[in-house]
Amino acid sequence: MKFYSIAETKKILTYPVLVEALKQTIQAYDRGDIHCPERVTTMAPDRSSLLMVMPATSREILVTKILTICPDNAASERPVIQGQISCADAENGKMLFVLDAPTVTMLRTSALSMLAIELLAKQPIEKILIIGTGVQAVAHCEALAALYPDISVSIRGRSMERSRAFCQRLSSLPLRLQPDERDGSDFDVVITVTSSREVIYNEPALAGRLVIAVGAFRPEMIEIAPEIVRNSVVYVDDLIGAPSEAGDIIQAGLEWSKVQPLALALESKPLKDQPILFKSVGCAAWDLAACQVVYEFAGKR
Repeated sequence: MKFYSIAETKKILTYPVLVEALKQTIQAYDRGDIHCPERVTTMAPDRSSLLMVMPATSREILVTKILTICPDNAASERPVIQGQISCADAENGKMLFVLDAPTVTMLRTSALSMLAIELLAKQPIEKILIIGTGVQAVAHCEALAALYPDISVSIRGRSMERSRAFCQRLSSLPLRLQPDERDGSDFDVVITVTSSREVIYNEPALAGRLVIAVGAFRPEMIEIAPEIVRNSVVYVDDLIGAPSEAGDIIQAGLEWSKVQPLALALESKPLKDQPILFKSVGCAAWDLAACQVVYEFAGKR
């Protein structure tokens, strides 16, 4: 069984390839050709640590993602999120390879946002606002640099100092990267990538603006003001997991009958002269998409 390093994984899972793989996987998942039950989350007794198990299967591969989330590690040098993704042959059960789970999560989540921009944003896009300065903010900047080089990207962190430091750290990327001055700029796309439990984006829902909510993956978490959710056309990546995980939609009290799967936007182009919100909650099917790329890469060698 092959263990791919982080560097090897990033080399194989380029953003153009991963976005295309996600397109194929989303359609296959919508048809029922990929099985992906809700994730299982278990807390350790008397601790804040969580164990998450996320399986997904197709006719070719069997994928299992195991994550440990230990918030107390934030006070040490240990990572808060650790884990691995194993992939086996669906025909004979042979274990094929293992990937670093946080790396795959980072890549496929930002790639999914890029697909949402392709499908839901009014083109061409010129200005993007990213709210957050953590790992997913870095991943989204790297994804934008790969697919939308030289685009204007503003960063809004907890403070101007954090925003400036973030931009300096990523200054080598081919982006026009700058701290957000909160000057009322007319952004085409707003991407929120935090673990906030309070609203961090409360600007009016504007026609032609796409809001991508990546954080708030638990019911008690929230990034987007409920008024924005209720006044937008809402898409989610996974209609199975979203009702129990999509904090922004849950707290807005939006009826789930009004929420559409991203797969629908692959079938018919949405009207983009309206406020659109894409809520990303993630599921193991998107990890399977990444594993499919690696599976095909290994088969060609």
